[in-house]
Amino acid sequence: MTTHVTIIGAGLGGLTLARVLHVNGIPSTVYEAESSPTARAQGGMLDIHDDNGQLALQAAGLMDEFRGLVLEGREATRLLDPDGTVLFEQADDGTGGRPEVQRGELRQLLLDSLPAGTVRWGHKVSGTRELGEGRHEVTFADGSTVVTGLLVGADGAWSRVRPLLSAARPEYTGMSCVEVYLYDADTRHPVSAKAVGSGALFVLAPGKGFVTHRERGGDLHTYVIFARPQEWFADIDFTDPAAATARIAAEFDGWAPELTALITDADTAPILRTFAALPVEHRWERVPGVTLIGDAAHVAAPNGEGANLAMLDGAELAQALAARPHDLETALTEYERAMFPRSAATATEGTELYALMFGDSTPYGLIDMFTGHEQGE
Repeated sequence: MTTHVTIIGAGLGGLTLARVLHVNGIPSTVYEAESSPTARAQGGMLDIHDDNGQLALQAAGLMDEFRGLVLEGREATRLLDPDGTVLFEQADDGTGGRPEVQRGELRQLLLDSLPAGTVRWGHKVSGTRELGEGRHEVTFADGSTVVTGLLVGADGAWSRVRPLLSAARPEYTGMSCVEVYLYDADTRHPVSAKAVGSGALFVLAPGKGFVTHRERGGDLHTYVIFARPQEWFADIDFTDPAAATARIAAEFDGWAPELTALITDADTAPILRTFAALPVEHRWERVPGVTLIGDAAHVAAPNGEGANLAMLDGAELAQALAARPHDLETALTEYERAMFPRSAATATEGTELYALMFGDSTPYGLIDMFTGHEQGE
């Protein structure tokens, strides 16, 4: 019979796994390093796709609740030239397959769907070790331990579970982003808010550019993206927000003021996020009693698929365990057999997307891609 499942990490993947296990009558415990659900901000907007993330939510029995979180109109897309000229625009007519929600709200929906006590907060993993016969011990920073017959690493790019399966570690992709916000932009920053439009804005040049999302309440969340070595960012003092903002904004000298104001008028200090990735074809030999989902298994540079894949991983793993309650290893093998090529294909597509966005032909290759999607190609 499928054993009690131990899940490390209360992100979207781990929580989806726990929820679909619960729907199928399989108990689990999720151990999370953060002290509470509100210990930190949970990021910005997510487009949840009809071919992966939404399938996971269907398996979780949460589609109606999910629809209540969707921000109408946010699938709209606008691409501007650095001088502010509109190069491409697509409205959200309500027929798209990638509705937008706030990550934090989706995470809370999943948390609320679990039995009380499923998530154990404040449990930071310090190490894991194999005990034999498919059993593993997890040690936490406070010295406590848990022994389990089925361990799932849903603990992200720097997973403490991954070393049980693979020696691979994420490496810098050559790209990073700097995050900033404008709050209540329609009232406080109306010119920039008008430039962004009702959904997502792209303004791109070779090796740099930014993507801005309109979030709930009219907040504008901008990701300023650069193809630069890590040493370039090390020369920027992010402990001095004003100086760091000025340094980042200087890279866009001559761009339309309503666009550069997304950086210079930011209501938040700039936050650096480096992009790291595992090898595209990352996989491992089957080790009894342990597996990985989401970024722990296949982290890639952000490409709009990470959360969707993590949720689908969690749902498919839970369904495999439910389908083979007396054959744990076959269930894990079947899950991994489907997950490996899917994640590799998505990572490859992500690399191609970054080439379109920041390569020498930008933005016209990206416009061609958008136009193809618009025409249903």
